[in-house]
Amino acid sequence: MNWEQIKGNWNQLKGGVKVQWGKLTDDDLLEVEGDRDKLVGKVQEAYGISKEEAARQVDEFKWD
Repeated sequence: MNWEQIKGNWNQLKGGVKVQWGKLTDDDLLEVEGDRDKLVGKVQEAYGISKEEAARQVDEFKWD
């Protein structure tokens, strides 16, 4: 699934994101709105990890 599809289906997909990264708040997920860079930033901030590690986790997440 590409990021345009993720953005278009964000409301359906954010439940899985919440399960994967439980420290993210509902407000965080509303702010992300399916934007990869925003999601990477939120994961990095919430978990205190490097941007590279957060990007790796987001890129390896199973979206479907």
